[in-house]
Amino acid sequence: MEDTTGTNTASSGLSPEAKAPYRVLARKYRPRDFTDLIGQEPMVRTLTNAFSTGRIAQAWMLTGVRGVGKTTTARILARALNYKTAEIDQPTIDLTVPGEHCQAIMEGRHVDVIEMDAASHTGIDDIREIIEQVRYRPVSARYKVYIIDEVHMLSNQAFNGLLKTLEEPPAHVKFIFATTEIRKVPITVLSRCQRFDLRRIDSGLLVNHFRSVAGQEGIPIDDESLAMIARAAEGSVRDGLSLLDQAIAHGGGEVDAEAVRSMLGLADRSRIVGLFGALLAGDVAAALANFRDQYDSGASPAVILTDLAEFTHLVTRLKFVPQAGEDPSLTQTERESGADYAGKLSTAILSRVWQMLLKGITETDTSSRPAAAAEMALIRIAHAASLPSPEDALKAFQASGGAVSGATSLASGNGPSGGGAQARAVGDRRMPQGSGGGQPSMRLAHSAEPTVAAPAIAEPVEEVVVGSLEDMVALAEKFRDIAMKVQIRTNVRLVRIEPGRLEISLTPDASPSLPGELIKKLTDWTGAKWSVALSREEGAPTLSERETARRDALVSDARQDPDVAAILARFPGARITDVRIAVTEESLADAALSPSEDGDILPDDTEPGDEPD
Repeated sequence: MEDTTGTNTASSGLSPEAKAPYRVLARKYRPRDFTDLIGQEPMVRTLTNAFSTGRIAQAWMLTGVRGVGKTTTARILARALNYKTAEIDQPTIDLTVPGEHCQAIMEGRHVDVIEMDAASHTGIDDIREIIEQVRYRPVSARYKVYIIDEVHMLSNQAFNGLLKTLEEPPAHVKFIFATTEIRKVPITVLSRCQRFDLRRIDSGLLVNHFRSVAGQEGIPIDDESLAMIARAAEGSVRDGLSLLDQAIAHGGGEVDAEAVRSMLGLADRSRIVGLFGALLAGDVAAALANFRDQYDSGASPAVILTDLAEFTHLVTRLKFVPQAGEDPSLTQTERESGADYAGKLSTAILSRVWQMLLKGITETDTSSRPAAAAEMALIRIAHAASLPSPEDALKAFQASGGAVSGATSLASGNGPSGGGAQARAVGDRRMPQGSGGGQPSMRLAHSAEPTVAAPAIAEPVEEVVVGSLEDMVALAEKFRDIAMKVQIRTNVRLVRIEPGRLEISLTPDASPSLPGELIKKLTDWTGAKWSVALSREEGAPTLSERETARRDALVSDARQDPDVAAILARFPGARITDVRIAVTEESLADAALSPSEDGDILPDDTEPGDEPD
């Protein structure tokens, strides 16, 4: 895309020293119309149909991850609303010819397109200023457009103040909101907007886009470097262009894979494939040597494990979706080796490696010795490669006619298990050879001494009765699940409860995944199957709301007390922080005494027949 905002020094007669300063690629190649937006075809198609039929919304909500193009899309939309040339004077999506207001709108300096950052203008006063201004018609454009970025940062008062204007705005006013946290926007605001979810950009599209930008800049760059930058961008065009800018500066005007890898602290993808092969072969020495080689070259231990997990995921995808190998962000080594492994490794093995890598990445990130933690994770994976899955062990046992010539244990991904008997190898299942090791194999064996495990005797399970939210909180305390305890107390409103079935409603701040989490927790805690349904009924107040109401009632009663009222009047600024009921000695004695079985009056903690103190 041509940079139309740059200064032409030749035509203006300026010297090279007076030319415009360098602009970063993320700004220089910022989209200027809808044809420049990549990866957002559903939104462009919807807007095209809306503009062509005259069904233009009064407000839009743009949401997506950082750098995906929310603010830029808002400006392009404002430009489309106010498009005007000598031939066209109406809203349109076709912006190929710059219009009267286009340049000023795209540079953020048009008087009728007001941009506001809600992160620094969060209060009702800022919104009140907008409300007072919407009544006035635009100065020169067709519409007065308000673009509010990071709208989720507005306060509740600000949102409430905006609602009426947002529902019935003047005909000459349009609102465009942008946010990265759509869940924090009240539903009352969302319901008044047309929502567009801007998607993460596919890595293949990013590679092609970055290749085009590098070509326009006259920068030579290889496919492997483009693939690494596209991966690191994680779907963000802005982040990717910033990394490309950094790579160009890092290489002094040239970009090569080794420089990009060093800049990003990435592992060599071909070495990752070799490491994968060594692990599946059970060759610990080769795997650790490969890891140390990458670590000494500057790759982070966590990054090595993450790249290994990505390759495991790629192999698994290729097993079911062979077309995934056409992704241009893949290197030739990944494409060929991934397809080879996908044809020869079972889903069970790949799933086991995936789970162990996820656990290893977490341990490495939190460890004070990340390299050692990563090595231990690799050792576990290599060790597990020589152990059978439970299904394989069972098949081998059944194939032998059920005879036990040694205790056969069913091994899991983390090591042998099954009553202390150890798993060894028998038979040999060949798997693909990795570039970093020998032939991976899965084996099952018999232990040296025959043992027969005693049958397990089922112990009676104590029935757990759950009849209220208080019972659930008690279970959460018993199993030391503080997070779930807090969620139950603050976010769950009980509608009805019966054995195995819970019907609730949630507070606006509750996580959408809370019902699913409740099903799992209740099933684990009680040993019985549970179902959790969301009800349209409001339900009873939450436990936290009940406690707040009870405390407010006590405070209100305390304020009515003449002595307390006198104290509050005598000391300005004093406030009631807690209410405690005073107990006199007489009332304490009355409460402690109760009639015994034989009619005598005894304290509650005294057994009949005992003499009171």
